[in-house]
Amino acid sequence: MKIEELLKQRSGNVCELSGDSENLFVYEVPPAQNTGIDGCILISEKCLNQIEKKEELDNNFWQGVLPTSMWSEVPAVQVASWRMLNRFRNESWAADALDMMYLDDENLEWAKATGDHTGDGTIEFHKDSNGNILQNGDSVTLIKDLDVKGSTINAKIGTAVRNIRLVHDNHEQIEGKIDGQLIVILTKYVKK
Repeated sequence: MKIEELLKQRSGNVCELSGDSENLFVYEVPPAQNTGIDGCILISEKCLNQIEKKEELDNNFWQGVLPTSMWSEVPAVQVASWRMLNRFRNESWAADALDMMYLDDENLEWAKATGDHTGDGTIEFHKDSNGNILQNGDSVTLIKDLDVKGSTINAKIGTAVRNIRLVHDNHEQIEGKIDGQLIVILTKYVKK
């Protein structure tokens, strides 16, 4: 039987963290030390995106989910819950849950192996002027006339910039071509 079928059977065909039954995915809890079903959990798309830092953390969502999922008997669910609780450890509800939670030595070592628990859980996303998250390949529109430094180009308000690239080490900058020239643009001057 495939891992996905075994996980659906184990979880009752719901997310093992949130209990949602829509858009479920197999998530291998890193690092992959436990093979097969023991190293995987079945989770919803929202849980997956937030665990993998593809969208902003939703405090209210996790506050309703983690205090229950942390008591799972499945080690992979315990590890994922512990890691997510650590992202919210500055919140009183998460600190209280972490104080109550118990992981045996082997699972605690697994939970700490990625180092995800050491950060403060904040994720810096590239956002446009309206707060929309930008991705590589998006198209944006300028909301202000911009003079391009080192060039005679004046990019006018309303200019479309297609197929942008995110500047890796600066969440306030993107790269895009205007009049065939690749330039760096501040995210606060564009909208999706």
